[in-house]
Amino acid sequence: MFRNLIMTVWKRLPAGLRRWSVRATNVKFTVTAAGIIRNNDGKVLLLQHRFRPGAGWGIPGGFLESGEQPEQALRRELREEIDLELIDVRLFTVRTFKRQSQIEVVFVAVADGEPNAGNVEVDQAVWFSVNSLPDALPSDQKKLIQRALRVGAEGRD
Repeated sequence: MFRNLIMTVWKRLPAGLRRWSVRATNVKFTVTAAGIIRNNDGKVLLLQHRFRPGAGWGIPGGFLESGEQPEQALRRELREEIDLELIDVRLFTVRTFKRQSQIEVVFVAVADGEPNAGNVEVDQAVWFSVNSLPDALPSDQKKLIQRALRVGAEGRD
């Protein structure tokens, strides 16, 4: 009975107030796009970011800007950080991180050219064999890379 009353009142509120109430009462997430980028030799691109914790090694990516699609965000980040274009971009998986309240959209792609590192954010951009990934790479990213190279862009084992 009480639930029905609340729903009746809520439905009569102006649309803007209803939208605000939904936003105010739901969990907020940041959204990032990341890429497992290969070259023609099958090596994987990793970046050593100056602002990442630990050694800074990780797969390329970054935060989505307002109104931006995930693939656009990945392409923009790679252009801005290492002057690299992508071809054959395919959705691989989406994962969530509860502690950071983050959703990450992960793509697999092939690089069109070579990275040009050395800007304010990225110290190094290096191609690694899947068998010689740096020890400082977070274990979840190692597993993600191995899975992506094993199953491809279908996202299914």
